[in-house]
Amino acid sequence: MTTTSQEELFRFLEDRFACAQACTECARACATRAGLVDPDGAENQELVRRKGIMCAEVCDATCRVLSEQNQADEATIRMQVEWCRQVCLESAQVFDGHPGAERTAEACRACARACTEFLATLD
Repeated sequence: MTTTSQEELFRFLEDRFACAQACTECARACATRAGLVDPDGAENQELVRRKGIMCAEVCDATCRVLSEQNQADEATIRMQVEWCRQVCLESAQVFDGHPGAERTAEACRACARACTEFLATLD
């Protein structure tokens, strides 16, 4: 293995870890936010709760895919990370409209950025 390919591998693994870490943080924030919303509340609150749960589940699944060494092919990884990125962006938009959810929206955006950066390493 040449130095360049070792450096590329290191960067790939570093980006993969950063993406998985962002997914974990986003999942935690979304699950917490979903737990804070009164399910019997207004329709907007129910949307926030459902988005929080969905985003947490997608981020958790993405983290698992990223942590599986050589068990998922690149196409599967790419599809999962892209799905996570999309769900995080959609969730951030929903959280933007809910007072007190600013930190959760930012966690979603940070995760989407990490997903975007990781996807760039796959090109």
